[in-house]
Amino acid sequence: MARLRITEIYPSVQGESTHVGKPCTFVRLTGCNLRCTWCDSAFTFTGGGWRELDDVVAEAHAHGLRTVEVTGGEPLLQPAVVPLMQALLDLGHEVLLETSGSLSIAEVPEQVRVILDLKAPGSGEVERNLWENVALLRPHHEVKIVLASRSDYEWAREVVRERDLASRCEVLFSPVWGALVPAELATWIVEDRLPVRFQLQLHKVVWDPDARGV
Repeated sequence: MARLRITEIYPSVQGESTHVGKPCTFVRLTGCNLRCTWCDSAFTFTGGGWRELDDVVAEAHAHGLRTVEVTGGEPLLQPAVVPLMQALLDLGHEVLLETSGSLSIAEVPEQVRVILDLKAPGSGEVERNLWENVALLRPHHEVKIVLASRSDYEWAREVVRERDLASRCEVLFSPVWGALVPAELATWIVEDRLPVRFQLQLHKVVWDPDARGV
């Protein structure tokens, strides 16, 4: 039986992406291959507990929410994440996958709504972006780029333009909490007429920014 290393499973409200505001069950897997400078979930790097796939599916389903997000860490590090997502789809869930963009999304089930998090230079992991993923993006997917500075923004602006990301799917720019003033990022987007969405991490506005399980 397939097993998954799980940090936590909990119901909350989706705080990011085009699905912001939706009641959502989060299945947070343990382990990550990146070490972004602004990471707000470093507690997922270690620990967690190994659980049977069927047990994880049952707990996520039992929360009774249609939308389930599979996140981390980096969930694609664990091979059993693919059957996990498929099992949740088979139960009628809308399934979101939050992934760093450093691993291939080729094996992700077609119906899953991929949220591909491209890494800007300020993350310290820009060289880990797997650009082959861009060709795999579908209209129901989306790209998120978290930005810590004006130089990060300028990098992201050129990526959007040169790779024509907005023609493939929704693109969202998000400021690093406490590092980039949200109003500045919003102003830059408008000034440049970029075809992207500005977003904030809603859960950090509603709850304590350092709170877990929300």
